Amino acid sequence: MKEKLLIVDDQADLRKVLRIALGYGKYRIFEAGDGETALALARAEKPDVILLDVMMPGNLDGMAVCRAIKADPELAGCFVIMLTARGQASDYAAGDAAGADAYMVKPFSPAILVEVVEMRTKLPKPVRGYGY
Repeated sequence: MKEKLLIVDDQADLRKVLRIALGYGKYRIFEAGDGETALALARAEKPDVILLDVMMPGNLDGMAVCRAIKADPELAGCFVIMLTARGQASDYAAGDAAGADAYMVKPFSPAILVEVVEMRTKLPKPVRGYGY
């Protein structure tokens, strides 16, 4: 069964670049352009990896979505990679506090992101609700 990935970014062009970089057909990929849709898709699809933009329009930014995912026993084992233009030490600390598993600053190399995703998908799966 293919790994499930959720790409969350308000920029459709970046979502397309990430989808292409990750390889068509290699993963089951879902997309969201805002936090509310992302959280609903995460709950419905239970992705293995979530690529999550920090700054998004609407009521839920990426940090809020990450906190909600990590607080949900059904989703806590999802591997969350935060994607952001903010790269100060305080931003990394905020991502860590929200429960992010990795933090990548834009612009980033799609090849490195693919390596991180592939490394994660090769690891044993956590039991849903227990994380690592």
